[in-house]
Amino acid sequence: MQTTVATKPIDRVILASGSPRRRELLERMGLRFEVFPAQVNEWEEADAPPAELVRHNAALKAEWAAVRKPQELILASDTTVALGDEVLNKPVDMDEARTMLGRLSGKTHTVYTSIALRCEAHNIDELDHVTSDVTFRLLSAEDIERYIQVVNPLDKAGAYGIQEGKEIIIAGLDGSLTNVMGLPTEFLTDLFKRLGIWDSLSS
Repeated sequence: MQTTVATKPIDRVILASGSPRRRELLERMGLRFEVFPAQVNEWEEADAPPAELVRHNAALKAEWAAVRKPQELILASDTTVALGDEVLNKPVDMDEARTMLGRLSGKTHTVYTSIALRCEAHNIDELDHVTSDVTFRLLSAEDIERYIQVVNPLDKAGAYGIQEGKEIIIAGLDGSLTNVMGLPTEFLTDLFKRLGIWDSLSS
């Protein structure tokens, strides 16, 4: 006689990321979630195609968490900044951060964020990405110094965040603000609704 294991209903999200910005955005969405940061080696080559890079990294994180929590809905994400064809990941030190901000000065770049959703028990396997274009003001050396006194650039792709100090560096945004923050909540809400799980996650 074969015994079947009951499938746990989807009533929360497992966030495979330690990012405080992503936690804040999920809280704003009113979702129940648990943080379970993925321990993976991310692909970070500067000449990698940015869309492929973020999709690869998001899928890698989701796979890591899904293997360990197969009954849960795993949400993984990855964000990078691309200036033309060059990926600008997190700077290794303040000198590189200053250089990145100087290169972005007066230019428009693209922010790529990938979303990966995995749930082994419910056969959910979704992978997509969202882009937004951000235009920087012309920055003087003094502007850059003022900015890095306000914001820690070392934990952010492209050496900047859009939540704090944006009046110093940002001239314009075309696309999703939350995408630039690291989790496109409008896209994610639509995805949850399409999968029929929004109400169970947010009620």
